Amino acid sequence: MKTRSYTSPDGINWTVEIVLPGATNAMIMFEHPDGATSRLDRYNWVNIAGPSARNVTSRAESAAVLAELTDAQIALLFRRSMPVSTAAN
Repeated sequence: MKTRSYTSPDGINWTVEIVLPGATNAMIMFEHPDGATSRLDRYNWVNIAGPSARNVTSRAESAAVLAELTDAQIALLFRRSMPVSTAAN
């Protein structure tokens, strides 16, 4: 499982992907369905628990991190997410 989908309260169907996995955290990307620009994409950080998090030289598997996230956790991460790009001044 490389990606999942999440439907936000306003009805937009986002693609959810784990990028930049580390030993203790990973970035979760919410990609807007309008592929013309990444300006609408959002991101947040996921903390990783478990025995592998104690080894700082290891990397978590993106698919495993995404598979462990529940729909409720993804919804919470989306609500607290930040835009990848801000509007131009």
